[in-house]
Amino acid sequence: MGHLLGYARVSTAEQNADLQTDELTAAGCYRVYVDHASGSLDRRPQLDKVLGDLRPGDTLVVWRLDRLGRSLRHLIDTVTALDEREVGFRSLRESIDTTTAGGRLVFHLFGALAQFEREIIKDRTVAGLAAARARGRVGGRPTKLTDRQRREARRMYDARELTVEQIGEVLGVSRTTIYRALTEPPAPSPAEQAPPPPGRSSRAKARA
Repeated sequence: MGHLLGYARVSTAEQNADLQTDELTAAGCYRVYVDHASGSLDRRPQLDKVLGDLRPGDTLVVWRLDRLGRSLRHLIDTVTALDEREVGFRSLRESIDTTTAGGRLVFHLFGALAQFEREIIKDRTVAGLAAARARGRVGGRPTKLTDRQRREARRMYDARELTVEQIGEVLGVSRTTIYRALTEPPAPSPAEQAPPPPGRSSRAKARA
């Protein structure tokens, strides 16, 4: 019979992982790997380590689904990769266990949802490209974005609607241009650029 290996994650070094590790140990995990990192980070050393230590017949156990996956897509991809290695997966809080028929069914449903998400993003990208062409952005790609485009790129990136490459396709620029725009200070909004209403400065002086 395989081993149960636990994985826990807390967002910062100051947070305590005891709640997760205690429940994972109580569930029968003989070892628990703990990362102190944001869920959005690609680099999680202890997750890499536990994934490397798992062997066929073992089961990876987490306290809750969001401790493992950066997104639904990442979660599905990770669990699918485990299944291909004949490694099971359990989530304690959601009572999911892919070593059972019911648990496998749940992840088939999750997989369908992930595919649905990909189709939505694809449709959104196609619609954005069509709108861009309608506004005349065809031909050679510009190397700079307008302030409005920079704000829109930042909004789409922060909302995780599209990848950097897809944002570039929507705005008609290269991926490098998008990366450059995201590292620059945010462009002021039109409201921030607008001059004060007439008479405001004179009233302020009068009060002074």
